[in-house]
Amino acid sequence: MTHVIDDLEARGLIAHSTDLDALRDEMDAGPLTYYVGFDPTAPSLHVGNLLQILTARRLQLAGHRPLLLVGGSTGLIGDPKQSGERVMNSKETVAEWVERIRGQVSRFVSFEGDNAAVLVNNLDWTQSLSTVDFLRDIGKHFPVNRMLARDVVASRLESGISYTEFSYVLLQAMDYLELHRRHGCALQTGGSDQWGNITAGVELVRRADGDRVHALATPLITKADGTKFGKTESGTIWLDPALMSPYAFYQSWIQAEDLKVGEYLKQFTFLPVDEIDRVMAEHAERPGARAAQRLLASELTTLVHGEDETRAAELASQALFGRGDLTELPASTLEAALREAGGVELDDAPTVVDALVAAGLADSKSAARRAVAEGGAYVNNERVEDPELTLAGHGVGDSGWVVLRKGKRSVSGVRLP
Repeated sequence: MTHVIDDLEARGLIAHSTDLDALRDEMDAGPLTYYVGFDPTAPSLHVGNLLQILTARRLQLAGHRPLLLVGGSTGLIGDPKQSGERVMNSKETVAEWVERIRGQVSRFVSFEGDNAAVLVNNLDWTQSLSTVDFLRDIGKHFPVNRMLARDVVASRLESGISYTEFSYVLLQAMDYLELHRRHGCALQTGGSDQWGNITAGVELVRRADGDRVHALATPLITKADGTKFGKTESGTIWLDPALMSPYAFYQSWIQAEDLKVGEYLKQFTFLPVDEIDRVMAEHAERPGARAAQRLLASELTTLVHGEDETRAAELASQALFGRGDLTELPASTLEAALREAGGVELDDAPTVVDALVAAGLADSKSAARRAVAEGGAYVNNERVEDPELTLAGHGVGDSGWVVLRKGKRSVSGVRLP
């Protein structure tokens, strides 16, 4: 059986680490307790957080015990950003987001068995802590010159950084110390952008208790041009279906670049590495088939949203372009797909020409008429010959949505009253 450290390395999931040989030896000696933390700075986790959750799951499947920390305390402050001071959310908002995020992370790990996961909240050990005790017990272990040398702090010195954000590293480091004392936690995982905070926790445990603990960071997930992956034209790739529909989530992976799809398959799925290598060899021969992207989208959408939503997204991808039955789509999926494609709601039932313009498929009425005349305009996948056709009564099922297509690839829609 492949050692989990070797598997993480094969998947390109180790960007930084403390002594890997020592970590491997400690894992071999028995189950290790580890933690990963998530700050509730938004109502949902996103694709960057997903990589951390899945890394935690890999370690649990290898027999180790996860602590999933949701930062009810650190979320009130927020990790410093390069771009400027964070806007602080109210305590009530953060508390609400804590519960939502706890529910999200709970779906990805097991809470049963000898290595059952445990949910923790750092508000439990900070809300009753006095300022004096915090400064005496934690602050004394942090040399100011080293804090000033941190990249994010150094970059903010001219523009200004509040003492609140400057002190964030102390709070996160204290999490590691508390979890080490309370649960015997000996490993923290996180993203490479958190490496400074993570190693501060390692150092705090050494200074405060004299113990050696470990750290491991995953790489920043990027696009082929080196920019951060996780944003689409419509915004962040959220895990909450209320913020990003399962169809839109599916489409974000379908659109993965050829140069990166193999990397994403290794980092975000649980498919064996040798199987992924075979898929990518086939993909190299027929990249136009986008089999690797479809596999990636299917695996991830199923993992996050379930098999039913994945099937609905796959059906929608086919049906919108004339390769399936529109009436088989759930109304929610059809709506999500058409809104993602730029569909609009109208007050009256238009002609097909007006609808093509309103839905953004034609720049003008003359262009829309030309599309109809050339046989390139479709309503619910049926070619339209009459430019004056009124769309009243053409909604798909009870959804009220009419699917419009121009040519083979341009799809949108209108929703009628």
